[in-house]
Amino acid sequence: MLHATLWLGRLTPPPRVLARAAFGVRGAALPSLLRGLIACGWFGIQTWVGAGAIHTLLSPLWGGGIAAPLPWLGIAASELACFAAFWAAQVAIIVRGIESIRVVEAYSAPLLILLSALLLCWAISVAGSGLPAALLAPGTFVGAKKALFWRAALPAVTANVGFWATLSLNIPDFSRFAVSQRAQLLGQLLGLPLTMVAFSATALVVTAATASLYGAPIADPVAVISRIGGAGGTAAGLVGLIVATLSTNIAANVVAPANAFVNLSPARFSFRAGGLLTAALGALLCPWRLIGSTDGYVFVWLVGGSALLGPVCGVLLADYYILRNRRLDVDGLYSSAPESPYHYRAGVNPAAFAAVAAGIAPNVPGFLAAAGLCACHPFWAAVYDYAWFVGAAIASALYLALMRRGAAAELRT
Repeated sequence: MLHATLWLGRLTPPPRVLARAAFGVRGAALPSLLRGLIACGWFGIQTWVGAGAIHTLLSPLWGGGIAAPLPWLGIAASELACFAAFWAAQVAIIVRGIESIRVVEAYSAPLLILLSALLLCWAISVAGSGLPAALLAPGTFVGAKKALFWRAALPAVTANVGFWATLSLNIPDFSRFAVSQRAQLLGQLLGLPLTMVAFSATALVVTAATASLYGAPIADPVAVISRIGGAGGTAAGLVGLIVATLSTNIAANVVAPANAFVNLSPARFSFRAGGLLTAALGALLCPWRLIGSTDGYVFVWLVGGSALLGPVCGVLLADYYILRNRRLDVDGLYSSAPESPYHYRAGVNPAAFAAVAAGIAPNVPGFLAAAGLCACHPFWAAVYDYAWFVGAAIASALYLALMRRGAAAELRT
């Protein structure tokens, strides 16, 4: 049999295939769909961000203001038109297939880096001596408020983990095309942590500069670019932001759900059809409502998403690193025959499903309370602050216990 580790480039199966080791050759549809549905929401959110840039760019057409919102949607007709236009532009790329996505990424990724560098230079140049003062200003949690720091920090950490919980599950969609182990290792080591540190630092500097310039921090990049001054600079910045958002959205939020739908029913879904369904669901979720408030975005969307995907990640990590010690039967992963070591019971591993359910359960009361659907005990609210970590820990521990118990039972028989 052919064996491989997770880091062997072209030998690495895509995530929906890797998940078969823990969930079964048919049961792998569950984690694939969970990750895909979260991506549909992210697709809608990023489309709304791009639409905001278009709306600002075209603001002279409607006098720079926003008309009264449509009663049945909660957004103005002009905002809806910009959302539909940006959505249609992405659909046009999706229809052309995965190769067109590769071309978009090749040209837009450098543009994103250039735009960020220009924003950083602008912030440093215009803020001047006020920038160091803004960066070194005391935090919100000083004096009597110090005790509140961890109450805000822990959900923030969980939200950031939840932000990356999606791509961390389907990174093999991209790393499996690496030409060597060294290529994919360096690509992830340099391409993810370092660039995110750079982008985060740029965001902090730019936000601090806006606090120095305007008296209050502005975190929305569209609002920042619209205040740069000069029609040409503002227009160029907004166009760059639109292209960068389009690139990021398609790469991060279309590939995974499209492949998930293909995996669910290869006879009914092609990659193109899966991508179109992703776009449709992203629009139907009304993303402007998901990010309508900071609390809703952080505590409902980000933390809630981490509560859903944390148990999946816990099972996958426990299965690959602990239970199997990084050894996989690749032939078995691609086989649906009963002889496959990953066939389990009719292609489904009950232990993985039970572990995911157990990992999600403790976070349900906190999620319902955060969404305003009901109240919950402070204990469950505190558990929800650690949603990803709680779910991953419970799911991995239960999965290992059930799998080892099952293996012991087989040995006894």
